[in-house]
Amino acid sequence: MKNRIKFLTVLVTTFLSSLLHAQIKLPAIISDHMILQQNAKVAIWGWASPGETITITNSWNPKTAKATADAAGKWLSYINTTKAGGPYTLKFTGKNTIEVKDILLGEVWLASGQSNMEFFIGKTPNPSYTGVSNYEELMKDAEHPDIRTIDVPNKVADEPQPDFKGDWKLCTAKTIDTFSAVAYFFAREINKATGYPVGIINATWGGTPAEAWTKKEVLQGNTNFVPILERYKKALEVFPAENENYRQAVAKWKADTSTTKGAAPRAPMGPTHNHSPSKLYNGMIAPVVPYTLKGAIWYQGESNAERAYQYRKLFPALINNWRDDWKAPKMPFYFVQISPHRSQNPEIRDAQLFAYRTTPNTGIAVTTDNGDSLDIHPRNKELVGKRLSLWALHNEYGRKNMVTSGPLYKSMKIEGDKIRISFDFDKGLTAKGGNLTEFTIAGEDQAFVPAQAKIEGNTLVVWSDAIKNPQAVRFSWRNIPKPNLYNAAGLPASPFRTDNWQLTTQGKN
Repeated sequence: MKNRIKFLTVLVTTFLSSLLHAQIKLPAIISDHMILQQNAKVAIWGWASPGETITITNSWNPKTAKATADAAGKWLSYINTTKAGGPYTLKFTGKNTIEVKDILLGEVWLASGQSNMEFFIGKTPNPSYTGVSNYEELMKDAEHPDIRTIDVPNKVADEPQPDFKGDWKLCTAKTIDTFSAVAYFFAREINKATGYPVGIINATWGGTPAEAWTKKEVLQGNTNFVPILERYKKALEVFPAENENYRQAVAKWKADTSTTKGAAPRAPMGPTHNHSPSKLYNGMIAPVVPYTLKGAIWYQGESNAERAYQYRKLFPALINNWRDDWKAPKMPFYFVQISPHRSQNPEIRDAQLFAYRTTPNTGIAVTTDNGDSLDIHPRNKELVGKRLSLWALHNEYGRKNMVTSGPLYKSMKIEGDKIRISFDFDKGLTAKGGNLTEFTIAGEDQAFVPAQAKIEGNTLVVWSDAIKNPQAVRFSWRNIPKPNLYNAAGLPASPFRTDNWQLTTQGKN
């Protein structure tokens, strides 16, 4: 007992001593080469001795800011930035002095999601990441030092983390390989159109569901998400036994030298699994808050396809969760609709369209013309990045004449034995390559049959000789559709349904 008391006394003394002699420490994201949001009141924070006063000066204006560390040693301040430019410096002075150099003022975007956002520009040892389709062409113009990124390392955490390990990288021929391809192409379009420096915070992890990126309190506070937490709780209860079975299966798999042994066994859900609810939010999003953003771009949904109907509520909850944390209720949030693939049912694309329709200040990049039935990672990431940038350029950067999307279903009207469909972004409706395809129609029996469709002005008329009393139309309603409905801007129409009938994923939570 005496030894334990002695040990605790030494531990407390050491801790208090470290606080007394603590020096200013900054999070990884506030470091050399960073990009700060221009024309904004930006958050700056760090750690120091409790009660220590930190003076913050910058080289873009003469104003000085101050902050005082709280009892835990944390401090937070805000400084005003001016228009895009640089390089600048930030100086932090307390018991020690830190100078952050080569800072640019510009546009800051958070890029997040699963593997299609994580997908690198260059080829990697991971066979799933085979590099972008236009890599050789891209390398001819790879020097863009005013496009910068910082990667948040993959981390599962039980509690929100205060920091991560990482550095800001300038886009050069030596570093471009490791940039998120979609985020790079998005940033390049913004930079090209505006001349502003663009910073990308890359927080991505392949194969992860939306609930992993959502705060625990948000999941706990919504009855729609209780099944997610209950399923995880049950998985943890059986994890020791399941993990032992997994270890044995892996050993057997490794010992198998045949050419037909198949893929490696999958690890069971456990406390460190990247599907764990909230734990990627804790490890990879929380450390970035409250770094001031212009907005977020998102490419995810594949891992929620089996529970697509639930995603109609889960995805907007994630968006609002992040907006709440950043205290930015109107923060732009632009996302990619999942491309055609044999594993991706139409209901996940429908859920994403529903999220766009019900969540303000969002935008959806339709990619039905960029799918691969066998490869869930289409290599044409330039198309995706550009389509995300259309929303940002129109809404945030004043390009009001720019069309942001292909036709998006708005309404329907039954006209005798036909149904008329109206759209947003409907100017110049066209069928590429011949007659319109991928339309089906149903009567009161809810049995869909192939339908014909024709363009009449800015609407479509859909019918089938087999259906005399039509009730609903669906478009591109299969895993691998090949639609040809576009608008004059050359952008494809989103898959849609006009009905609210029961879906196959409804009730799967």
